Amino acid sequence: MTLRCRRTGLCFLAVFLLLAVACSDETPPGSDATTVPPGPAAADDFHPAAFTEPTKVDNQWFPLVPGTQMTWEGHALDGKDKLERRVIFTVTDLVKEIAGVPTVVIWELDYTDGELEEAELSFFAQDGSGNVWHLGEYPEEYEEGEIVKHPAWIAGFQGALPGIHMPAAPAIDTPSYAQGWGPKVGWDDRGDTFALGEQTCTEVDCYENVLVTREFSRDEPGAYQLKYYAPGVGNVRVGWGGPNEEEHEVLVLTDLVQLDADALAEARKNALQQEARAYENSRAAYGGTLPSQPRVA
Repeated sequence: MTLRCRRTGLCFLAVFLLLAVACSDETPPGSDATTVPPGPAAADDFHPAAFTEPTKVDNQWFPLVPGTQMTWEGHALDGKDKLERRVIFTVTDLVKEIAGVPTVVIWELDYTDGELEEAELSFFAQDGSGNVWHLGEYPEEYEEGEIVKHPAWIAGFQGALPGIHMPAAPAIDTPSYAQGWGPKVGWDDRGDTFALGEQTCTEVDCYENVLVTREFSRDEPGAYQLKYYAPGVGNVRVGWGGPNEEEHEVLVLTDLVQLDADALAEARKNALQQEARAYENSRAAYGGTLPSQPRVA
């Protein structure tokens, strides 16, 4: 089902109803994959009215302050070949309304062996309880500098639903939660709390009281990614687990900066250029959304 809506209206009731009836069965790593919509578990149902200051994302595990730029470096495996990896995550000063909720626009660049492999726009908002929601993404995958894929999913279009990216209060032995649902492009990631109170060091700093989450997809039973979140900072390390022999990705935070006005303006310009391509390349998923706008101070 495709929901074409821009601001609040009856279509958001449809999103709410979809969430209410979505499957709540747990499929932990190691279980068989399923094709049912993975509704948010152990979290309030999504509803625009629950978002009082959606672009003020101050969840201690996933703060999104405009101008923050994080760089992770590491490696992954392609068969027996070791590939150098680098990811640059920039919190822009753009706001985009999705499913009736203003969201923070993230611009992320993903390099393999020095070549840009993917550029992505992603959208997050925090509800009044402190949960950070993921409302969609538009990635561009590249080969030799040319776009070869753009598997976008945007909440409210083509059956896509928002999901929890980071709970307000992560806890051990609680149900996993859907991180979004993009059935058109096979996006069905889930997360849960793997560990609390951990310690880890990176080139930037050493961190205590670290949260470790586990992310997995029903399409890859048994395989999962571990993400380490330092309080007040965010993601500082990425690891892996399970039988996934194709890509054992390890990333560590190597740089954390606050962009100056000129650098932030450049990031904004590049993000808007990618959004312009999104309107052309992913009309069904992106075409019904309002353009991103600079944040009003």
